Amino acid sequence: MSHPSFPHRLFVRNFVLIFFLFAVFALSPAPLALAADSTNMKTLTAEELLHLLSSPAKPLLFQVGSHMLYMQAHIPGSEYIGAGNTPDGLQRLNARVSKLPKKTAIVLYCGCCPWSHCPNVNPAYDALTQLGFTNVKVLYIAGNFGSDWADKGYPVAKGE
Repeated sequence: MSHPSFPHRLFVRNFVLIFFLFAVFALSPAPLALAADSTNMKTLTAEELLHLLSSPAKPLLFQVGSHMLYMQAHIPGSEYIGAGNTPDGLQRLNARVSKLPKKTAIVLYCGCCPWSHCPNVNPAYDALTQLGFTNVKVLYIAGNFGSDWADKGYPVAKGE
């Protein structure tokens, strides 16, 4: 029995290496660029948002996370837009703001998971800034909506 030729072994080794790299990247969590990154976004705290919501000049408030999360609990007066990391969510966001002045105050929030893993706020924020909106902020939610908003006794609405 003869051993495989050198080119055949090289091909197999490269194939295994490529397969391994593909598996590592395919099974990895969302790329860091998609996770929430407060260095690229204007953020505000829950307390700052509460103050804004009690003022006469209330911002538009868009929930850009999952629909199930919105149905379970959301900030009163917020609108469900759709997951900010999906084409459908971004299309709905674009349609919702298409006729608004570019200086409209808009606050985005998600709260699906810890801030460093949220896949929704960055794409929604980027979409609005690319459309020319200049007064967009993101509610900083360190852990999740439950622990950082609802459990603190801040106002919550349920359902649609």
